[in-house]
Amino acid sequence: MRITALALAMSGVVLHAQAPESWSFHAQLTYQLQGHGSFDAPYEGQNSLENRKEIRGSYTTTLYLGHRAWKGGEAYADMEMQAGSGISKVLGLAAPSNGETYRVDSTTLKVGLARLFLRQTWNLGGDSAVIEDGQNQLAGSQDRRRVVLTVGKFSGTDIFDGNTYAHDARTQFNNWSLWANAAWDYPADTRGYTWGAALEWYRDAWALRFGAMMEPQAANEMQLDHDVRRAHGLVFECEHDHSIGGQNGAIRLLAFENRARMGIYEEAIAQDPAAPDVTATRAPGREKHGFGVNAEQAITADMGLFLRAGWNDGKTESWAFTEVERTLAMGLSSSGRAWGREQDHCGVGIVLNGINQDHRDYLAAGGYGFMVGDGRLNDAAEQVLDAYYAIALSRYGSFSLEAQRFRNLAFNQDRGPATVFGVRLHLQF
Repeated sequence: MRITALALAMSGVVLHAQAPESWSFHAQLTYQLQGHGSFDAPYEGQNSLENRKEIRGSYTTTLYLGHRAWKGGEAYADMEMQAGSGISKVLGLAAPSNGETYRVDSTTLKVGLARLFLRQTWNLGGDSAVIEDGQNQLAGSQDRRRVVLTVGKFSGTDIFDGNTYAHDARTQFNNWSLWANAAWDYPADTRGYTWGAALEWYRDAWALRFGAMMEPQAANEMQLDHDVRRAHGLVFECEHDHSIGGQNGAIRLLAFENRARMGIYEEAIAQDPAAPDVTATRAPGREKHGFGVNAEQAITADMGLFLRAGWNDGKTESWAFTEVERTLAMGLSSSGRAWGREQDHCGVGIVLNGINQDHRDYLAAGGYGFMVGDGRLNDAAEQVLDAYYAIALSRYGSFSLEAQRFRNLAFNQDRGPATVFGVRLHLQF
């Protein structure tokens, strides 16, 4: 959805003139199958990853419709169908293994409106870049100096925290901590979408973005909170594109503040030290803030590096994304040109995730969040190694093989290590 000068350069955008497109229709289908075997686990809680053989699948189909309503004005509507489940119901890992299970919450097929938004672009001059037709993107052109306003229903990661090498769970890294900044508890319903507005300013190599979005009524729930004065998420991002040795790169700095009816870990322990329940301490207007950095750098035309790091204060409970307050993720992505498969691509990424002292004390006392909690805790940073290879099926899709290795599952060094293997079929037009 988000188009920057860097992304255009890296994707090899055509240089010939292209007439503005009035309508656009696309579709995608993604099926994933993941499983793991048994692993060492002396005990298990209600939010633990199951320590026995398990295989689970997920399925999504999305229909994308776009229309150029007026000069600079574009309207988009996406319908999404989903079914299936993640391993252990997406519990027991702070960095879940299937990026599609954010949108899948039922083994029966469900259909819903994923996105419905207007995008207005005001071109302000400078060099012009050609835009190709794509998902939520109409063919045409845009200036490198412009202002863009997006209003409606979308995902915060459509606009913020982008990365050329690690941002799409359907074709790239599958682990949640590799396609997004795990410490940014970004506003969203259970399927990853929300209502809001975002304003973007582009001037040559610089970009500034600001967004305001609705929060869910309760942690990890579909229903959004309409008391936007006391429940909202604000995010600001500054991006600078650069070139080193003729290879493109970018650095993005992100800051956010969330307000919602959140509970406080320290209060939960004080209320009931033997069985703390953070949900019993919820009150309107509670605040969480944090920061993130996101960098990418091409090494060659076919290979690049990426890095994300993030922090949030962690005093209030995790609310919409995952239960992480410290994150460091980095990796390498490459095409298969070197071995004669230039349309294939692959990647290797590593992640270190952690939580703050209040959160550790809460889990150690037997508390549960919406994703993690083993009933006790022998604290350590959760570690992830994720490697995938995507075999191109012409330009209409890919078939991927993936392996993810986890240590200190859900910050608990008593559990694991565990290995998750997966296959993924992605088709699109």
